[in-house]
Amino acid sequence: MDETIGNEALHPLKSRPRGTTQHVTAGPYSPALQVDARHLVVISGQVAVDMDGNVVGDTIEEQAAATLQNCERQLATADCGLRDVFKVNVYLADLRHWARFNASCEKVMVEPLPVRTAVRSALLPGFLVEIEMWAVAAKGS
Repeated sequence: MDETIGNEALHPLKSRPRGTTQHVTAGPYSPALQVDARHLVVISGQVAVDMDGNVVGDTIEEQAAATLQNCERQLATADCGLRDVFKVNVYLADLRHWARFNASCEKVMVEPLPVRTAVRSALLPGFLVEIEMWAVAAKGS
């Protein structure tokens, strides 16, 4: 991994420590990040549900996109976006969806990529993925 990605020019409140590396099979996430926690924003686990409580999507790709949109909506309430996220916890109903879920994340997550934990979990009926995020708001927010 290119160590220049940890440069504050990409995000002044989160960066990869110098020398951080990870294996070639790693997904769209960083192994470690340093964060200025004075501007911490945490959102609860989000799922693929619309404002009327209906499940959105039948496939992991559809549900991942809807869930990530719900995450973005919650982050926006604190003047944050996906670029400000430094930690993601992912709960998958089926680990066979891992690669397809990663492909969905690669479309929207930006450098420096957040650190991430992903586990198999029993989710509420109809849901394939749940995502919780931690972000660092821009200074002065």
